Amino acid sequence: MSPHSTGRRSSRRFVAGGVPVAVIAALVAAGPASGAGDEGGDARVVRTATLGDLPLGAFSNALLPGTVDNDRGVDLGGIGSDIYPAGRKGEFWTVTDRGPNGQIKVDGKKRRTFPVPGFDPAIVKIRVTGDTVRVLDAIPVTTASGKPVTGLSNQEGRDEAPYSYDARTPLAYNANGLDTEGIVRAADGSFWLVDEYGPSLVHVSARGKVLTRYVPKGLGLTGTDYPVVEALPAVLLHRKTNRGFEGLAQLPDGDLVMAVQSPLSLPDTDAGEASRTTRLLRFSPKKKAVTAEYAYRFDPVNVIDPSEDDPSELKISSVVSVGGNRLLVEERTDKAARLQLVRPDRASNILGGPWDDDTTAPSLEQLDDPASSGVPVLSKKLVVDLGTVAGVPGKIEGVARVGHDTLALINDNDFGMTDGAGAFDAQGRLVDSGVETSVIYVRLPHGI
Repeated sequence: MSPHSTGRRSSRRFVAGGVPVAVIAALVAAGPASGAGDEGGDARVVRTATLGDLPLGAFSNALLPGTVDNDRGVDLGGIGSDIYPAGRKGEFWTVTDRGPNGQIKVDGKKRRTFPVPGFDPAIVKIRVTGDTVRVLDAIPVTTASGKPVTGLSNQEGRDEAPYSYDARTPLAYNANGLDTEGIVRAADGSFWLVDEYGPSLVHVSARGKVLTRYVPKGLGLTGTDYPVVEALPAVLLHRKTNRGFEGLAQLPDGDLVMAVQSPLSLPDTDAGEASRTTRLLRFSPKKKAVTAEYAYRFDPVNVIDPSEDDPSELKISSVVSVGGNRLLVEERTDKAARLQLVRPDRASNILGGPWDDDTTAPSLEQLDDPASSGVPVLSKKLVVDLGTVAGVPGKIEGVARVGHDTLALINDNDFGMTDGAGAFDAQGRLVDSGVETSVIYVRLPHGI
């Protein structure tokens, strides 16, 4: 199986039943699922819909023939990296991450595994009907010449080394690879995605071709089959491994706001692991430049998740525009999440100041109380504690506003994978975790 398999995009379209005719029999409707509760300030789940089983190889090869020769029993999943309204009621754009991946310890060190290295990240359009999520269409993310970008690591020495499903065989790096984690659709029909590797902001055509990938200054990414522009602050080179951009919002004027998933490792790993301060950035597609940067302060980890005491588990996974300059920001661990309302303004902009200089000591990430040190930290207001709402699963990574008092959430099921050597059986087939991809509608007691 070649991680650089090319193939051309299939002309087959997705039918109303949800998948290409050739694989429609593989889609099994999930059983009814519902939840309701009056916890979380009277917020409650009013609908839960689940994605049925669709073999990953059949899905991928319908888009780019020949890219996956062995899906190891993995079904389509991972589309919960983000969710964005598609216009019609109950329809959404979603995006996969880099594909099935896990970690296995070999000789005491963790190795990053890619069990289906030919998998190509995809933009997936879904419809929620009753208790079922159906795939309406899918667009593979490709290079300028139409080749799959893949989800493989980009740069040796900076990104995790990629290995086969059993962590025994090294795989080739791929400069084109993207770990996509956020999506919005522009007025012209093109898409904007964010990526964990660079971290990067990626402009993609309506047909999935990468138009431009914006990366931090000094990254030095070469060998790509699409344009790369170093337009983001160099300080982002200190992103924690596997914690680049995760969360993307589109403001009413077309500007974009992306979130660094976790605090930067600045000046070192220990500082980033202990910190509760991360960053949001505003990008102007018209100017093709970052125009603002904001300091965002997490709540203590045990406030977000009473079962957790490790601040390195703090993450932002979703940022949602809710009108004007207002944003919903999702703070989470893998088990719990809270949605905070923030209003970035000019007075909060730290772009180009001392906190973008990686020689500043102490760094922004090292400050115990940034506000008392003169940093204009974004003020925030709790909208809902999802960890206390019955029926909301763990690892919510996508949030969309579907009404003045209703949100649609989507979880990342990690393609049914778990970490460790037990993720696959003796025949190299997935031992499925049983976690499904679900869209959950949550009604709030008040409008946003």
